[in-house]
Amino acid sequence: MSQHAGKSGDTSSGTSSTSSTSGGTGDGAEHAPNQKMALAAMLFAVSMTFIDQTIVAIAAPDIIHELGLSASGMQWVVNAYLLALAAFFALGGRLADIFGHRRVMVIGTLVFVLSSVLCGCVPNNDFAQSWLIIFRAVQGLGAALMFPAALAVVIAVFPVQRRGRALALFFGLSGALTAVGPLLGGWLTDWTWRAIFWVNVPVALIALVLTALAKIPNIARREPLDVPGAILVAGGMALSVLGFQQASAWGWSSATTWACIVGGLLILGLFGVYELQQAHPLIKLRVFQDRAFTVDMVVLFFAMLAFVPVFFFASVYAQVSLSASPNQAALYLLYFFIGFGIASQWGGRILDSRGARPAMKLGTALGAIGFALWAGKMTDLSMHDQWPYAALAGAGIGFLLAPASTDAVNRAIGASYGEVTGITQTVRNYAASIGLAVFGTVLTHVTTNRVVDTLESKGVPDGAAHSAAHTIAESITGNADSRTPTGSGPVATALRDSIGAIRMDFAEANRAVFYAMAGALAVAFVCSYLHPGTKVTGTNAVAAPGRTQVP
Repeated sequence: MSQHAGKSGDTSSGTSSTSSTSGGTGDGAEHAPNQKMALAAMLFAVSMTFIDQTIVAIAAPDIIHELGLSASGMQWVVNAYLLALAAFFALGGRLADIFGHRRVMVIGTLVFVLSSVLCGCVPNNDFAQSWLIIFRAVQGLGAALMFPAALAVVIAVFPVQRRGRALALFFGLSGALTAVGPLLGGWLTDWTWRAIFWVNVPVALIALVLTALAKIPNIARREPLDVPGAILVAGGMALSVLGFQQASAWGWSSATTWACIVGGLLILGLFGVYELQQAHPLIKLRVFQDRAFTVDMVVLFFAMLAFVPVFFFASVYAQVSLSASPNQAALYLLYFFIGFGIASQWGGRILDSRGARPAMKLGTALGAIGFALWAGKMTDLSMHDQWPYAALAGAGIGFLLAPASTDAVNRAIGASYGEVTGITQTVRNYAASIGLAVFGTVLTHVTTNRVVDTLESKGVPDGAAHSAAHTIAESITGNADSRTPTGSGPVATALRDSIGAIRMDFAEANRAVFYAMAGALAVAFVCSYLHPGTKVTGTNAVAAPGRTQVP
């Protein structure tokens, strides 16, 4: 991915030499690009990819209510985007190298915005769930084409001496927009949840107009495309996540569940063996020979099991168990982001002064403690009492995320900035997909068991209690809202009498999920001790001069 750019001292990527590369082409090369306008264009483009990681979580209960989706179906709506982004990110970077960064960025933006419009136009019928999942996956594909191409554009149009600041701004602002998703989602959902997808249209138009005005050259390198590698990594990720996601429906004792999980992991192993034998691999896995880089990736993997899924689970918990509105749920998530934003700045300073290991140790420890304390307060059903722990959990992620990502980039000598960023983004999004799938299974399982106990305590027979509990768990909202069950049968009567108890059942299920997130951060804490602890200096870092934090 972007093999021609990103190394310290790379003289082929300044503005005076963006017209061509060895063996490449450069249409529009007679004009020097407008650097500020190009950076603004790329920021508008990638902002959509970050916002869409979190914005859908706020609207989940409304989407489920209007379209009649199941819990697993809604989780697939969220996860399809993350999984496609992870599976095709490296492919997007390679296509950008082959066909030109500007061209692929424009194509990715168009794919993303058209699929966004189609997500918002989902029909209210039996095909709604499949429609949303399909076009959310297409959104992820568009993001996978757009993001690495946009990164390569920024690298190409800025000379080495200015690239560090440009990349810090690119990642800093675009990453910060993750926090905008819940707030924007809450505001738009008050109008219609469909607007959370349509809002991408004006943003995409601005990005495309600025791209045209910036006169960005279309740099391309004629290199072979690793099609078998792309198929293997996409297939392995999809199959393994399918197994984790469907475990709640198929059961952990099901041969199908384990066939998908083990089969997917074996395919990913085959992908690794295959890539090491290729002259032009999709992903340069040899960078994992550096122990520090490997530890950075492992820590990021376990941290990301919690980081993106927390938005979905916390949002739905707030709207179901706490009876919060979408706007109130967005403010609930804001506690997490306040801690995250403040700690991110401190994490960067620790990275500069002492290296990545202290920041990762502190972040993983605070994250594990924060998520555990947050989980313990969930059954109090008080939003006010939870904010310190939500902020502490966010601070933990904030301390570790940028230092681990930046340290990985700086240590990957022999690979470009774009290539290593491709690896980190693939690991992060794949981990988020697995986290959402596994924790979604935990949520459904615990909710079902708790609701069965509640209904049986009201005299509902075992079979009827299991059937009703499964229906409630699959509807996420657990009938704990204004949709009071109708009918005069014993099950309907028990449900009407148990709405408050079912809210508590759902809170207890989320408590189990957040304890599991704390466990993931605890594992990351142990792994952080394996980092050699040496500090990367500007003389051996792959990134451009200046602190470049990758959020």
